[in-house]
Amino acid sequence: MDVATLVAQAREGKPRAVARLISLVEDASPKLREVMAALAPLAGNAYVIGLTGSPGVGKSTSTTALVGAFRALGRRVGVLAVDPSSPFSGGALLGDRVRMQDHATDPGVYIRSMASRGHLGGLAWSTPQALRVLDAAGCDVVIVETVGVGQSEVEIASMADSTVVLLAPGMGDGIQAAKAGILEIGDLYVVNKADRDGAATTARELGHMLSLGEARGPGDWRPPIVKTVASRGEGVDDVVEALEKHRAWMEGSGELTRRRQRRVADEVEAIAVTALRARIGDLRGGRRLDALALRVLAGDLDPYAAADELVAGVASSAGRAGWPQAPAGLD
Repeated sequence: MDVATLVAQAREGKPRAVARLISLVEDASPKLREVMAALAPLAGNAYVIGLTGSPGVGKSTSTTALVGAFRALGRRVGVLAVDPSSPFSGGALLGDRVRMQDHATDPGVYIRSMASRGHLGGLAWSTPQALRVLDAAGCDVVIVETVGVGQSEVEIASMADSTVVLLAPGMGDGIQAAKAGILEIGDLYVVNKADRDGAATTARELGHMLSLGEARGPGDWRPPIVKTVASRGEGVDDVVEALEKHRAWMEGSGELTRRRQRRVADEVEAIAVTALRARIGDLRGGRRLDALALRVLAGDLDPYAAADELVAGVASSAGRAGWPQAPAGLD
């Protein structure tokens, strides 16, 4: 099926067309450029929510509850659930799809499980393009659920309009709450499993640590802390209300546009870097990189001078391939 037909069917809400487009993205198909060109004028409307937290805090259950709450408001919802890939076999269980069976037959919900394929930061390398597919397919809300790798899982903050950080009682003490990383990226903090002992303490410690964070002005957003029991749907409406308030604040302050601009800039940069790495790989095949390495090993060149020569070779190769000039800062 041609790309134009796939895009048209995806706009009509046909899940097979959406699935096929995301598969083209994940497989880095030769048609990927054509797909992105067709989707570009159609995307940019979905509200992207990132949901992250350590394993066991209830991310999939919370995602399911949020989907139900947004569907009750009449929103079309897309879900990108990233699962870790095995470093040995390369496979992934994709268990999030198993946990979200409540919405499997809802035509207003599209759920896609994605393997991280070794990509660090809690997401898959193809997540930005897959997000654009769901956006262009007419989803009002797209929830991106990360792998759940711990405190270094901060990439989602650069990809979402609003980032929700989940915690749960018994997942660590006040020292855990003080650690840098994942607890510095949230626009909303959710203490899930609030029916367990220690939920109030967890929320109190979290609030204390947030109060010691960066100074905020009178008009700045102050991340709220919401307690939920996602398995029973308790507190989920409060989460949605907090998200709507955050979205309204971003729209009023211009932060939404700034975040989306940074997101697209990061995506463009990643594509450019990938292209440059591919050209460096071509140079490795041509023995240029190996020759430079031998000169550094022999002491004839320092690593920086060798890198300059390598970049010059990449720029020359790019010019022969039709690139207008070397990327800024590389010459």
